[in-house]
Amino acid sequence: MNEIYATILFLFVLFVLLGSSVWIGLALMGVAWVGMELFTSRPAGDAMITTIWTGASSWTLTALPLFIWMGEILYRTRLSQDMFRGLAPWLRWLPGGLLHTNIAGCTIFAAVSGSSAATLTTVGKMSIPELRSRGYPEYMIIGTLAGAATLGLMIPPSLTLIVYGVSINESITKLFMAGVLPGLVLAGLFMLYIIGWHYLRPNERPAPEPSMSLGEMLNESRFLIPVLALVFVVIGSMYFGWATATEAAAVGVLGALGLAATQRSLSWKTFSASLMGATRTSAMIALILMGASFLSLAMGFTGLPRALAGWIDGMELSAITLIVALTFFYVILGMFLDGISSVVLTMAIVEPMIRQAGIDVIWFGIFIVVVVEMAQVTPPIGFNLFVLQGMTKHEISYIAKTAIPMVLLMVVMVVILVVWPELATWLPDNIRRTPG
Repeated sequence: MNEIYATILFLFVLFVLLGSSVWIGLALMGVAWVGMELFTSRPAGDAMITTIWTGASSWTLTALPLFIWMGEILYRTRLSQDMFRGLAPWLRWLPGGLLHTNIAGCTIFAAVSGSSAATLTTVGKMSIPELRSRGYPEYMIIGTLAGAATLGLMIPPSLTLIVYGVSINESITKLFMAGVLPGLVLAGLFMLYIIGWHYLRPNERPAPEPSMSLGEMLNESRFLIPVLALVFVVIGSMYFGWATATEAAAVGVLGALGLAATQRSLSWKTFSASLMGATRTSAMIALILMGASFLSLAMGFTGLPRALAGWIDGMELSAITLIVALTFFYVILGMFLDGISSVVLTMAIVEPMIRQAGIDVIWFGIFIVVVVEMAQVTPPIGFNLFVLQGMTKHEISYIAKTAIPMVLLMVVMVVILVVWPELATWLPDNIRRTPG
């Protein structure tokens, strides 16, 4: 009975604080403080000081600001224009034509960014004007970009996976490797959607692109070499065991600075802007993680996670039933919170549940990223929808409608993960070395 009262109180205080527009990190600390004062005898102040320092000073967490900074640097380079020039010759012959540059561009940039918003903005700057000028339907341009930009959450380096790994004390490298194959499969599903549009709506196809010789195609491809090299260095160094996630992030920052300097787009203004952008984002995420650590401690003292896990165990739900329930839960939660907040807010309760059900935590990390991706393009607070609204000046309702097919494809991706869990677990199980 004590756990029921604690649950009601936690939820009430949390909704009051969030509804009052208090920062999420501070709201989590407030909920934890109330729980510690009312349900435990331990001094709340001492517990908070110790816990938030431990949560914010994790060595694993140092990869987060570095990956964010790398994405901020590349966002301010001429990468978007160069990517389109390098991709267009090779994608123009596919059914659906240059719409595939949205998918391929997001996939490549996601591998050097980790942020859905940065991926969307960078690739959108590249593709929207070009595709519009060539006569592609507006709903296909907007919809495919909205969906493909969510790949920034899955394909390593993923900020959401870093936060998830820190929350459950799991190897970041393993989680990164787990996201590679599912990310590519999801990108493939998006491209199949474009191919289906090409054949089902032939009257909407734009005029074919002018032919190019193989020499011209190879010449244009030189613009892709720098970013592909950076992708190989960052991800390959982790996969082959040459570097931890943090070390790979540091190398990625140096590579991004070198790329920006080579393009002559690195100035003191862009350098300071990228540094301040990374600092603001990192500080926001660190504050959320501090609050989540304190809340996890408070919930542990109340016994709420153990009681909930025991309750779930008593219901004798199958792992599949639990996954279905959590899918609906995270999609609804994601309509009102960003992905990172959704993860840290729920891990204290959800982690014991999935471990009790025998669900692999690495697999669950990829699952949670897919459902959080859905929330990025789901009203009323789909973050990617607002970014696209600012870029295109369309109504939110129109942008959301164009993204519905992409959301459905993400549901298909969840089914694929459930049917073939090895898709997420094979690479982590075969990494030579698993540094944090």
